[in-house]
Amino acid sequence: MSDTSPIIRCQNVWKLYGPGAEALSGQSASRLDDAFLAARGLVPAVRDVTLDIRQGEIFVIMGLSGSGKSTLVRCMTGLVDTTLGDLWIGADNLRGIEAKRLVDIRRRRISMVFQDFALLPHLTVLDNIAFPLRVQGMGREARLKRARELAELVALTGREDRFPHELSGGQQQRVGIARSLTTDPEIWFLDEPFSALDPLIRHEMQDEFLRLQGTLHKTIVFITHDFEEAIRIADRIAIMHDGRVVQVDTPEGLILNPADAYVAEFTRKIPRHRVMRAGSLTRPAPAQTEGTPVPATALVADIAARVLASDRPVPVADEKGAIIGAVDRDRVIAAICGTDAA
Repeated sequence: MSDTSPIIRCQNVWKLYGPGAEALSGQSASRLDDAFLAARGLVPAVRDVTLDIRQGEIFVIMGLSGSGKSTLVRCMTGLVDTTLGDLWIGADNLRGIEAKRLVDIRRRRISMVFQDFALLPHLTVLDNIAFPLRVQGMGREARLKRARELAELVALTGREDRFPHELSGGQQQRVGIARSLTTDPEIWFLDEPFSALDPLIRHEMQDEFLRLQGTLHKTIVFITHDFEEAIRIADRIAIMHDGRVVQVDTPEGLILNPADAYVAEFTRKIPRHRVMRAGSLTRPAPAQTEGTPVPATALVADIAARVLASDRPVPVADEKGAIIGAVDRDRVIAAICGTDAA
């Protein structure tokens, strides 16, 4: 569970590429329409993005290739300078930040996992995991102790002395994940970390990722182009198109209330019962209900069998255990079929 305080804030962030883009840093963003940009040969990779990312949440940024999602995250990590707008990491505005302070933030507050693993082939699993601590100057014994703890955390116990070429793709990604956690970052950026894996291993790594988050409670910014992956892991999702963020919402909100035709098309093929929560289907509880309450946060797909097998509505409870209503067969069938129940 995340709290409501933002740890990352983007306010009217632009990233432009092309001749003279840097000279626009003091200009008014209101001038940056398509005609103005085209006349100067400028390409907007990120266009006027405003959003907050809350402490402790899994925030997914998604879109098709060229939508601007990776550029936006590179702005958030300080790998790329913004052209216009403010981008805050906690109390630090990355726009115009001193180089020394940015290095300190990147070493101690944030970490990133890439899809290509980026392991050092001449180092063992343990030394790969410990490498960021070696760069920081930590002694060998201390950094290897930390590396062993993380190897155990990501289920690599017994493989500490192997080299990357001796590992499967999923195991290599576990090494990359463990390495990114050595400095205990507040914010964890993952740029399509599972896209190079085959479907079965990818699903396994999603499970592992959710298990780790349940233990570590990091603020996570996760990039993907796979909507099924996004809805499986996200607290909230930002959908990008042509450099703009067109909607930020929960997975359920995107499915039920798309902001425009683009979002509707993006989400059209996702079965609603795999995204909708029991709380969305809840009606006032009748006098007679069936059995132990289901959580309001439970996916409809996970409770469907029980509800469909019951002759009576099943009670639904909030996070404190209080009954907030009940869900019945008709509502579940409507969700599965993609129709509206009366």
